[in-house]
This record gives sequence, structure tokens and C-alpha cells, in this order.
Amino acid sequence: MNKTTDIAALAKDVQAGNRRALARAITLVESGRADHRQDALALLDALGTDKQALRIGLSGTPGVGKSTFIESFGLMLTGMGKRVAVLAVDPSSARSGGSILGDKTRMDHLARDPKAFIRPSPSQTQLGGVARRTREAVALCEAAGFDVVLIETVGVGQSETVVAQMSDLFVLLLAPAGGDELQGVKRGIMEMADLILVNKADGDLKAQATRTCADYAGALRLLRKRPQDPEGFPKALTISALEANGLQAAWDEMDTLTIWRRDHGTWDATREAQASYWFGEDVRNGLLALLQDDPQTAQLMQTAQAAVAAGQIAPAAAAANVLQPLRDRLKTRADV
Repeated sequence: MNKTTDIAALAKDVQAGNRRALARAITLVESGRADHRQDALALLDALGTDKQALRIGLSGTPGVGKSTFIESFGLMLTGMGKRVAVLAVDPSSARSGGSILGDKTRMDHLARDPKAFIRPSPSQTQLGGVARRTREAVALCEAAGFDVVLIETVGVGQSETVVAQMSDLFVLLLAPAGGDELQGVKRGIMEMADLILVNKADGDLKAQATRTCADYAGALRLLRKRPQDPEGFPKALTISALEANGLQAAWDEMDTLTIWRRDHGTWDATREAQASYWFGEDVRNGLLALLQDDPQTAQLMQTAQAAVAAGQIAPAAAAANVLQPLRDRLKTRADV
């Protein structure tokens, strides 16, 4: 069996909803090998973009209950007959590059649901709270016929806003807190959120969660209105992932917002803008790879890096020196 047949067969299995095939396909797009990259691009091309799922980006600080929320929310959706894919990104070690990838154990019940698919991936030190190829993994899940794709970010801070560039709805999960909590939520991520869910609204924390939700609702009203929102959005709601309270109300709000955006053209416009954003990112990453693959440039970079580390030259100046020969070569070709 030749490689072309292998890719065609894999694409057919993914489109048939085969979970093992989907897992293999995601492994392929996440691979850093050059030959695997070519196969991944061929696979994505074979699958096309005919199917669309509702992409929900989910962010929140560690310990806020993201995994508990995803399991409860996912089980509710599968109970409604929907197929749900979860792409969970775990932080990678800056020293070893390894990740725990423990999301399947934290979502034990959802992992066993035949209508659900959970895929943990390492962030590989990628900024933005998502792995570099998460966007392509989302496309694979859509091709496999999933209705909802939940993208759980690392949950480490301001860089989490990148997930908004690959999702239709961006949900920010927060815990009840007092005093300075609003100071801890930066304006950037607040402006990206379509829905703020204050989790753990149960037991002794219920009253605190209600007050915190009111604080966030007030803060959202101070933000400039966005063209992609109907009246009243973005919103803040209280939920209890542990007791599964408020999840239906949260889904109803997501559904309302999705329908409005589809009817008013902002859904397609947002996806077009996201595609343009990722095109630019891929070009930038490709250019950096080309620089590193060029022996002359690679040597210049190594020498400049040593000089920067020794304090002999400023980083910006060293970078300019490395890029200057490339500028000269491009100018020479343009003049010919």
C-alpha cells in the first residue's frame, strides 16, 4: 500500500467517525518531522472544510475547575445527543519538554462516553495556552463529525487570548473570590470573553459566587460594545460544575449567541479573520524555520546568540545583524 493510499484511507476513516483514526490523525499533525508534516497537509487537504462544529474555547486559572466543568458540561451535551470532542492542552516542562497529560483521568466518566472524544496534548512551551497544531486538530474533529469541540487551554495568564483566534465562543471560567479578584483579571482576556462563568456556586461559596458574578457583570458593562455581540452580551453567570447546576442555562446562552452571530453574518466574518491570522502565523513560523535551516544564517545566529549571552551586544542589535545579510540578498535579487 503506497503513501497516497494510506492518507486516503486515513481520511476516509476519520470522516467515518473512527476514534482510533482520529487519534492517529491528530498525532500526525502534531508531529515535528518534515515527512509527517507533508502527510499532515495532504490529510487536511483530503478532508476539506465542509463540516463545521461549534468551537468553544475555555480558559481559566489552574484550580478553577476546568476539567470538572468540561466533564459535567460534556456529559450534558452527549445526553442531548451531541458528539463532543475535547482538546485539552497541558503545560510542558521548560526543562524536559514533558507533560503529564492527565485530562483523561480527570474526566473519567466523559472519557468512557461513546459520543465523546478526549485528546490531551502538550503545549510544547507554545505561548497562547494552546499547542501549535491545536487549530488543525480542531479541523480534524470537525471532519470526524463532532458537533461541539471544547478547547481547554493551559490556563496560565494573559497569553490565553490566543485561543480566541480558533474558537467561535470564548468562555472564561472563574472561581468565587473577594476583594482584589477583579484586579487579577486583565482587560485583554476580559475583552475576549463571550461568557464568564463563575464556578463553584455551591455550598458555603454560593453567596460569594453570586456577589462575584455581579462584580463581573458590572465590569463587562463598562467595556466597549463589540459588533459581534447582540444586546446583553457578553454575560456573567454562576454555575456549579460539581452539582451540574446552571449548565443548561450556560448552554442556552451559548446557543442564543451562536444563532445571532450566524444570522447577522459575524460568524463567517470571524472565521475568515481567524483563517487570515493563522495564515500569517504559519508564514512567520515557516520563515523562522527556513532561517534556521540555512547553514550560513544558522552560524550567524549561533555566533550572535553567544555574543548576546556574554553581554557584548544588545539582543535587538544582534538580531538586526543576523537579518541584514538576508535583506541584502533579497535586495540583490529584486535589483536583478
